[in-house]
Amino acid sequence: MDVTDFFTGEIATELLKQLVLISAKAWKYKSIADRLIILIETIQPTIHEIQYSGVELPPHRQAQIGMLAGTLEKGKKLTERVLSSRRWNMYRQFTLAKKMEKLEKTISDFMKNQILTHILADVHQHRTNADVRFDRVERSLTGLEEQLGSMKIGGGGMITDAMKIAEATMEIETSDDCEKFGVGLEMGKRKVKKMMFNAEGGLFGISGMGGVGKTTLARDLEHDNEVRCYFENRILFLTVSQSPILDELRTRIWGFLTGCESVNNVPDWNLQYNGGVKTKKLVILDDVWTRKALDSLTSNLPSCTILVVSRSKLADPNATYDVEVLREDEAISLFCLCAFGQKTIPPGFDKDLVKKVAGECKGLPLALKVTGASLKDRPEMYWQGALQRLSKGEPADETHETRLLHHMEASLADLDETARECFLDLGAFPEDRKIPVDILINMWIEVHDLDEAVAFATLVDLSHKNLLTLGKDPRLGSTYASYYDVFVTQHDVLRDLALHLSNKGKINRRKRLLMPKREKELPKTWGKNCDEEYNAEIVSIHTWEMDDMDWSDFDMDFPKAEVLLLNFSSDKYVLPPFLSKMTRLKVLVIINNGMSPAILRDFSMFANLSKLRSLWLERVHVPELYNTTIPMKHLHKMSLILCKINNSFDQTGVDVSSIFPKLGDLTIDHCDDLVTLPSSICKMTSLNSLSITNCPRLGELPKNLSKLQALELLRLYACPELKALPDEICELPQLKYLDISQCVSMSCLPEDIGKLKMLEKIDMRECYISGRVRSAVSLESLRHVICDKDVTFIWEEVERAVPGLKIEAAEKCFSLDWLDE
Repeated sequence: MDVTDFFTGEIATELLKQLVLISAKAWKYKSIADRLIILIETIQPTIHEIQYSGVELPPHRQAQIGMLAGTLEKGKKLTERVLSSRRWNMYRQFTLAKKMEKLEKTISDFMKNQILTHILADVHQHRTNADVRFDRVERSLTGLEEQLGSMKIGGGGMITDAMKIAEATMEIETSDDCEKFGVGLEMGKRKVKKMMFNAEGGLFGISGMGGVGKTTLARDLEHDNEVRCYFENRILFLTVSQSPILDELRTRIWGFLTGCESVNNVPDWNLQYNGGVKTKKLVILDDVWTRKALDSLTSNLPSCTILVVSRSKLADPNATYDVEVLREDEAISLFCLCAFGQKTIPPGFDKDLVKKVAGECKGLPLALKVTGASLKDRPEMYWQGALQRLSKGEPADETHETRLLHHMEASLADLDETARECFLDLGAFPEDRKIPVDILINMWIEVHDLDEAVAFATLVDLSHKNLLTLGKDPRLGSTYASYYDVFVTQHDVLRDLALHLSNKGKINRRKRLLMPKREKELPKTWGKNCDEEYNAEIVSIHTWEMDDMDWSDFDMDFPKAEVLLLNFSSDKYVLPPFLSKMTRLKVLVIINNGMSPAILRDFSMFANLSKLRSLWLERVHVPELYNTTIPMKHLHKMSLILCKINNSFDQTGVDVSSIFPKLGDLTIDHCDDLVTLPSSICKMTSLNSLSITNCPRLGELPKNLSKLQALELLRLYACPELKALPDEICELPQLKYLDISQCVSMSCLPEDIGKLKMLEKIDMRECYISGRVRSAVSLESLRHVICDKDVTFIWEEVERAVPGLKIEAAEKCFSLDWLDE
């Protein structure tokens, strides 16, 4: 069998799985996905017969199979883009739909030419010709088998034992040196696969302490070819976390096992799967903390295989693989890779010192990575000090995880005081949740008195030291970049470290008062200490629904609080009464993790937050504003994410400029009820930055936009119904950056755009603007334009007139060219 034949079959199976997901989840592509499913299912039996025939095809047939494999592989990548595309990005949805149609035509043409039929005929001919030769060979092998059958060593067959030794030797010799430190995980993969393959469904486990590599092992299993083939690519990976939203997780499991992925609520958790052909399915539940959560997610499930990943042994011990720490040689390789950029200790460096420092990490991959990175490019004397700090005073009865936190704390010694404080701030956010970079930057600006550039540099430094994971985004670090839809994540062991260090000392004296996980109510210890003021500067509360009674026992005073984070999951929420007494509060973040926007109660207490500078509201109903609303005199930045605007800014007679007299930055993102930008916003003459993004129904901007004389940044990307920019935009004397990317209905720029003498950058990628604007040659400050390749011609004259102008032809994220092959 040719390698191409094998991968053609594998790719076809994966593509079919992706198409089934698209048909179930993405209704706009359902009809085309269903037609493609029929096509793939029609050719799949023929592909499988060719795949497992054992016949080596001639070169021209291999080339034909290769063409099909290439088409299917590109189709698989296309389906991945469909599944990851944003629901409101109309341009991409239109483009992807066209590509799906091209894919259907390409496969259909391949079938019409009956190429697979000809290849299969060749396979049968080769088999017929080979049968005679095989008969002769079989007779010879029978005699050889009789001669070797009596040869035994140690009670086992010599040939069998020799094959096992050869296989083991081959595995070691052919392993990738770059992955040498992962040999332990490879052994774990083999053991877990053996457990799952030898049983017809059931519950299996991967357990071990935090940071030992459990999730890495589970992810490797998810993408392992043998596992994907065994389960026919039907694998669901879910992160449960310490404070799971079980209803949401149950809904996803329901949809995966039944194919009804569009269902929002599971009416009855006693699942009975009767639809379609039953197939093997694997559900991987990562980061499960309690048996109760596991039972809630797995009780009464139809036949399937469940792999639970946890710090505790939640599955039967005989069906659980305990992930071990790395061996000494593996640990040294990983440590050196992070400390020196190579797998071995550099010549001339103190080998004994390196081994001692790596030994203090006790083979834990995460500790090895973080400690190694913190010592990178440091002199040996610094290493000596680090070794002394790592080896100090560990009680013999402490658990290994507790020792890890002490080791990890030593890794922070290289941070300056500000960076260390910023790291500890990360403990304020819920585990296993993406943290918006914008929130972090705002916190650090206000609490630690940093400039935005310094705050961003601190974020990057922490990422480089492996103390957080910064999402890859091309916008990061660029001028005029926005960060409200860019995120960071943090491993739970690092978060545990931040919590461990923040929770030292008496509760009323702590600088940070943090809830480590979601609870139904606040910790009782908080209520018991209400008689004394709290010194906390950062307060983080993580609960479900809260009403007046839930807050009644927590009449706390936070005279020094500057940041309050309220995370909850509910469709209604009563704000804490002590909020009104946080007179020094600068940053308020309210995030609803529920399924629908929440109604906030007692919003009137905002009147006492006279020093509030940054407000983040996510998935809530924005309260209505009235003339009686007390002005928020110092509010500089307001972000409304996934909110219901409810005409809050457009109440008759309400002067929003007096309510927000110093608002400089307004972001409205993914607000699907925003049809027209309220004209009252244009009265906020202090606005420096206005971002209206991913609003699918926004069709018009106010005519009085020219009143925003201080506006420098205007972002309007991904508003598919926005047809034009008002001419008044040309009267904004300070405008430096204009982003209209993915505004697919916009066909032209304002005629007088040349009046924007301060404009430095325009981003208009994925727009259908094709007409030249003569006045654009007067954009004397313009230095960067980003647009699609096919519209760069409209800027040719401007490029000649404006020295130093860069016209960047953005590569389309989703090219159609590959379907023309």
